[in-house]
Amino acid sequence: MKVVETALPGALILEPQVFGDARGFFYESYNEAKYREAGVDHRFIQSNVSRSARGVLRGLHYQWPNPQGKLVSVLEGEVYDVAVDIRRGSPTFGQSVGVMLTADNHRHFWVPEGFAHGFCVLSEFATFTYQCTALYDPKADAGIRWNDATLGIDWPLSEPLLSDKDGRTPLLEDVPPERLPVYEP
Repeated sequence: MKVVETALPGALILEPQVFGDARGFFYESYNEAKYREAGVDHRFIQSNVSRSARGVLRGLHYQWPNPQGKLVSVLEGEVYDVAVDIRRGSPTFGQSVGVMLTADNHRHFWVPEGFAHGFCVLSEFATFTYQCTALYDPKADAGIRWNDATLGIDWPLSEPLLSDKDGRTPLLEDVPPERLPVYEP
């Protein structure tokens, strides 16, 4: 497995070794020992799958308290995936990193606890998988506006299809401090 560090410490792009021939391909989508060695030493306790149409943007989501780390990948289609460091006191607070995840590149993206996460669909459809370190907690569910100018995210679309919930999320500066994770070096 190839591990690519991003501009945000802890957020990693993981590229599995893919074995392919005329019949198709095979790769390990998760191997605890290999991921631990790569720096993703977490127990995953919830797995999710979503399918979205072209132009859908989901995010930027996070949980606090009871944060979730997410190991994400695409089984079908193509998405632009984003992680934002929203940990109060972090040297990279408010900074983001984006990565293309496709069914063809087989990349996985590790979004650590304390980061907001979102993605937009660039193909006709995309089937997206999440391995999560904590169960979904509706009381801790939170979000930040996808187009918050202070985050400087260069989304590859300008007028996404949003859920009502995502259309009402606040700017990062408007989130009360107690509703944001705390950086712990």
